[in-house]
Amino acid sequence: MNTTRRKFLLHGTALSAALLLPATRVIAQPRFTQNPFTLGVASGYPQPDSVVLWTRLAPDPLNGGGMPEAGVPVRWEIAADEGFRKLAGSGEFIAGPQLAHAVHVQARGLAPGRPYWYRFRAGEAQSPVGRTRTAPAADDAQTRLRLAVASCQHYEHGFFAAYRDMAEQELDLVLHVGDYIYESSWGKGRVRDHSGSEPYTLADYRNRYAQYRTDAHLQAAHATCPWLVLWDDHEVDNDYARDRSQDLDPVEAFLARRTAAYQAYFEHMPLPPQTWAGGNSMRIYGTHAHGALARLQLLDMRQYRDYHVCPRPSRGAGGNQVNVLECPERVQPQRSMLGAAQEQWLDGALAASPARWNVIAQTTLMAQSDRGNAENRIVYTDGWDGYPVARERLLQSIAARKLANPVVLGGDVHFAAACDLRVNFDDAKSPVVASEFVSTSISSYGPSRARNEALLAKNPHIHFANGMRRGYTRHEVGAKRWEATFRGVQDPADAQSRVYSLAQYVVEDGRPGVVKS
Repeated sequence: MNTTRRKFLLHGTALSAALLLPATRVIAQPRFTQNPFTLGVASGYPQPDSVVLWTRLAPDPLNGGGMPEAGVPVRWEIAADEGFRKLAGSGEFIAGPQLAHAVHVQARGLAPGRPYWYRFRAGEAQSPVGRTRTAPAADDAQTRLRLAVASCQHYEHGFFAAYRDMAEQELDLVLHVGDYIYESSWGKGRVRDHSGSEPYTLADYRNRYAQYRTDAHLQAAHATCPWLVLWDDHEVDNDYARDRSQDLDPVEAFLARRTAAYQAYFEHMPLPPQTWAGGNSMRIYGTHAHGALARLQLLDMRQYRDYHVCPRPSRGAGGNQVNVLECPERVQPQRSMLGAAQEQWLDGALAASPARWNVIAQTTLMAQSDRGNAENRIVYTDGWDGYPVARERLLQSIAARKLANPVVLGGDVHFAAACDLRVNFDDAKSPVVASEFVSTSISSYGPSRARNEALLAKNPHIHFANGMRRGYTRHEVGAKRWEATFRGVQDPADAQSRVYSLAQYVVEDGRPGVVKS
């Protein structure tokens, strides 16, 4: 066991608790010898009358932040114009060491469906200016939605040219569906290196997030529009499920690690201030409305799921490629990807939605994905194929409720995909009940062309699959049509690489299923 890991297992719980203590003093007039806004600015979770504003003071970002063990007043301003002549709100936030001097402000009293500009000041230092946008009014049926979906941004596997391209688009929202950081390193041909070893402590995770956040293209994408965020596994540990780590660590030790990871996630994301109140859990699932046009149901696919079935004996736990005939536990009726409480909440939220487009924002590929040859059906148990009865419950509910224009968005699998979703994927006559778009990775290594071609050959409901290009998906949503454009990075080893459109698929109002444009 390495020294960092041993230290964490012995002291992780006490360390996390100690860092939640309130600051003992406030430095009224801080002085900085280095720029404290090295991690940029961000906004998120827009409502018709409010938006969350974020920054973190970190003059020495890769070494704990470099801030004193004291509170520091940070002034924030939000304006209706880029020159800040028409202030719409302002105030002061005490950024303290208990949350790594992060700032989470809910700016209220704003007008719906319009852009705003915001900035922060600490002492004599001023942040970059960010641009955000409030959500349309709840009854606004004339609006449109311009949305980008991102996933899987391994720092070592490629530069973030996709975010440079994203920042140049005129977007209303960015939805990040998981693997914002990676806890581990692997693969050949890495273009840059993680600073430090695998994170286990709160300090470790803070440094890992800070390294990702120093990327200029990621900062630019955060500064151009508000974000909604979901976590997957690598924000904590590969393929973890609830309180079980991939390496089957003692539950108490893993929960201490998970607590540290969740806190660092909160500290570095533009989440509403009330999202996390300490402890080893945090609710990130919920509903986001974009006028009368769309409702996004944001799901948590890690914190409440049942454990993986049929793991590899040599691996301990986590996902595994299995022959479906050799893993009958996979179809146990009580198994859940979301947990009973979240399943019940989602069913109610979908039933109550009056929106024209109903979006299920989750972290992975929902469509059945048979990866075997002609004789065998092979599936991967970390995704929905490891929880097929739970998937069937959800799709049956969508069909029974005749939900208006259901669209599922995901990531995780490192390839772009456009799919039809059926209650019974093995029956070609089973009606299509929903559409699915999966974003490829921002930078993480993807599968070969041969693997994607084999996937398409065995899964006729998957109409498009491309893992050769990293990138993201841009969505344009109007009252009558959903248009998804898959954007691909030509060279992930070049931060200034060309980014271009790989393919385009549409969904027509009232007609579930994807059609090539």
